[in-house]
Amino acid sequence: MGSFVESTAILNMMEKDSDNVWSYILSEVRSNASTKLPSGKAIVVLGDSEVGKTTLVAKLQGIEAPKKGSGLEYGYLDIRDEYRDDSTQLGVWVLDGNPTHSNLLQFTLSETTFNETLVMLTVSMATPWSIVEQLQNWAGILHDYVDLLRMSPDRVKQLRQKCVRRWLDYVEPGDEMELVTAKINNTHRESNLEDEPLLTGNTLVRNLGLDVIVVVTKTDHISILEKESDYLDEQFDFIQYHIRQFCVQYGAALFYTSVKEDKNCDLLYKYLVHRIYNLPFRTPALIVEKDAVFIPAGWDNEKKMAILHETMTSFKPDAYYNDVIPKPVTTRKAVKTELEVEIEDEQSFLDRQLTLLQLQVAIKDNRQTPSPHSQKPRGTPTITPSPGGTPRKGDQPTDRVLANFFNSLLSKKSGASPGSPKSNEETRSEVAAELDSLISKKELSSLNSSDC
Repeated sequence: MGSFVESTAILNMMEKDSDNVWSYILSEVRSNASTKLPSGKAIVVLGDSEVGKTTLVAKLQGIEAPKKGSGLEYGYLDIRDEYRDDSTQLGVWVLDGNPTHSNLLQFTLSETTFNETLVMLTVSMATPWSIVEQLQNWAGILHDYVDLLRMSPDRVKQLRQKCVRRWLDYVEPGDEMELVTAKINNTHRESNLEDEPLLTGNTLVRNLGLDVIVVVTKTDHISILEKESDYLDEQFDFIQYHIRQFCVQYGAALFYTSVKEDKNCDLLYKYLVHRIYNLPFRTPALIVEKDAVFIPAGWDNEKKMAILHETMTSFKPDAYYNDVIPKPVTTRKAVKTELEVEIEDEQSFLDRQLTLLQLQVAIKDNRQTPSPHSQKPRGTPTITPSPGGTPRKGDQPTDRVLANFFNSLLSKKSGASPGSPKSNEETRSEVAAELDSLISKKELSSLNSSDC
């Protein structure tokens, strides 16, 4: 008899729970069907320069040729709900990578728009050694800015509790009944979220009250790091482990994307629409491919991250980040120093050129002048000047013109350079003496050859 009463009571409780579940589902469907997509939602994209913020946003917009601006850029994403046959625009703010422009956050994130804004922190796999440092820097900038906002402690508490509920409400796609049950259970403990140890470990220890997504861009560089820098799987697991630690602390989702190879870009768009407009999203966590990781907010925990420890054999998981992923040593190329060339004095240059020209003319004339002992063979035609004044064979008018040109320059420069060691007349006499000696030597050599 007692067992029958107990079973009847259990059946009654199950019927009540099922009634609550179905009534909750019906109320959700009615509320969603009667409302349209809200306007005024926005995304704020933060990250260093050259991490690919503008390119990623252009990919989400469907633009092939992005235009990069400066300071604070604004764009929007077209959002359409096929089920409701409704559409809206999602604003996207991209802040410059220079931290000095952080004061421009006042135009994107204020007390009135705080609850309507999602923050996307971007880092690049092209520089894996600076990923953690960049995440911490931008999270610090964001934290400092939020502290300056004039929000009451009660509102800050409500915003943080909303982030906790989003984290706890996550269930794997396909387990929607568990999600409904979780929401029903959470309604009974919304008033004392801080009194119960709902979160474990480092989960949401740095709760900003904002919905945050961490996006690692340019994951196509993973193959380049493997080939050129000899990166191993354990190093990529180490990078992923530290990024996931950061995401758990801030309650953020994680995406590995590559615009070049079109990896996870469409998935990121669908997840953004899901987080902001609560549209359906049925993709589970993806951790198999190291260049296309996706971890939704609320899925990760310390036990799941511990799986990555199995591949880390050369170092400990909690090792200092830059000891395992060091910054590359940049070697400066040796700059070749050019020797200084001293410019020769113009007068001495002209003197030297004149001497060389006169020597050339004298040697050529000497070759054409017959020796007194040589006899001209019979039958040799004699070349006489033509009536028109054609120069004889063997004359070098070009050399003589150049010699006259340098002579004229020397005569002009002689008066302009009083400090020169020798005068023009002395230089000419020396040149003439040198020419006479060369001619006499040439004649003696020709005489000797004729005597033989």
